[in-house]
Amino acid sequence: MKTVCLYFEIHQNIHLKRYRFFDIGTDHYYYDDYENERSIQETAERSYVPALQALLEMAGRYGSYFKCAISLSGSAIELLERYAPQVLDLLSQLNETGCVEFLAEPYSHGFSSMTNRETFREEVKRLCKKIKTLFGKEPKVFRNSCLIYSDEIGQEVADMGFKGMLAEGAKHVLGWKSPHFVYHCNRNPKLKLLLRDPSLSEDISYRFNDSSWSEYPLFADTYAKWIADLPEDEQVVNIFMELCALGIFQPLSSNILEFMKSLPEQLKERGVVFSTPSEICSKMKSAGELNVAYPTSWVDEERDLSPWLGNDMQREALDKLYSLADRVRIGNDKRLKQDFDYLQASNNFRFMSTKANSYGGYRGIYDSPYDAFTNFMNILGDFNSRINNLYPEFDNDELNSLLTTIKNQDEELERKDKEIEKLQHLLGQLEEMEGGFQKAEAKPVPEAAPAAPAKKAASKAKAEAKPAAKKTTPKAKAEAKPAAKKAAPKAKAEAKPAAKKAAAKAKK
Repeated sequence: MKTVCLYFEIHQNIHLKRYRFFDIGTDHYYYDDYENERSIQETAERSYVPALQALLEMAGRYGSYFKCAISLSGSAIELLERYAPQVLDLLSQLNETGCVEFLAEPYSHGFSSMTNRETFREEVKRLCKKIKTLFGKEPKVFRNSCLIYSDEIGQEVADMGFKGMLAEGAKHVLGWKSPHFVYHCNRNPKLKLLLRDPSLSEDISYRFNDSSWSEYPLFADTYAKWIADLPEDEQVVNIFMELCALGIFQPLSSNILEFMKSLPEQLKERGVVFSTPSEICSKMKSAGELNVAYPTSWVDEERDLSPWLGNDMQREALDKLYSLADRVRIGNDKRLKQDFDYLQASNNFRFMSTKANSYGGYRGIYDSPYDAFTNFMNILGDFNSRINNLYPEFDNDELNSLLTTIKNQDEELERKDKEIEKLQHLLGQLEEMEGGFQKAEAKPVPEAAPAAPAKKAASKAKAEAKPAAKKTTPKAKAEAKPAAKKAAPKAKAEAKPAAKKAAAKAKK
């Protein structure tokens, strides 16, 4: 049975203001608040709000049949919290329907996955924590900025514990293979890869309202038929796009939302279902490993990093920014970390692109890529001086020593967190057993049976707790047995006094 995985990205750039060379050292605020407020409110009104209302309507109409996935960057969340909280309210309502899965990504929507391992891990953890705070769910599947993927990044994502990752179904990587299968990372087979279908995704996000397109106008039944008519063994169709495709790239006047709302019914008639990324990773077997030596993305015809790192200006700006990453992380200054997040955003580097027609010609406040580069480097000059004033540059040996110490501390905290989780789980098991003992003691005793005398000795208490344990239901035994096997030796040793105390309490 074919399944469709529908995914939407929500990301908004933090717009930088005009920053002159003579502002360096005197002005430490880099943002255009008016443009940030205007752009997010316009996007919310024209796209996010009507699109999410449509998804809510689909969830209400089709129940558990309809499913989708969404990821938000940290900068988008901060803008929505400040200027468009109604969008987060709609996302919470959608979350309550049970039809949506929230994915993880780097907090800044930047390029730390390719430049700084520790910064990358810290950003992802921070975003996961934010998602759990907002929606009560811990992301299990990862989506990188701009859908960037490589073998090395895949290994890092797998090491962080994610079971799946989204990537681009780039033709130069797949060759004769189809994106309609589940693959796995060639360095860690535990990480499943879901590959975007570029053609079917962009039929909606880019070509839907193009009157020169041969398939214009596109109707839901036609689109559903394309999916249903795919070869029988091609079971997974991943349709990934930005949420602002619904309302911005394709205006509401094009009836894009009516198309989306009709799609589930047409797919259902043809025996096609919807699945979340986690469901696909759990149920589908991998068709084989995917070899991606050089990073791919979902942008431009080349599907590579050229939109952000295609010229010397972009590479110099990126290298200079991430050369400050370790000191920003070590310093742990809230304001510096926030500025670092905003400066990392991918859009800042795309404005510097010299590719023909790159970014559709949109450059924000800049007249040219050189203008964008100059403005960014002026800001970076002030940012660097602030870091130097608070945290002077270290020599390599001192910096490496500090980084090693911080890494060891982080690893120790992770180990302790895991031990706490194990002990909390074991405590829950003991509380269940205690409830079982109390329930067993509460049962009426036949008149012919003499009451057992009270025993104070620990050995006799243990002997008397045994018959009570036998009275527990087979289901309770079945649940307790695997839990006992899973307990680590250290956890068992720590739980032993608690078990004796629980048994004595149950006896009383």
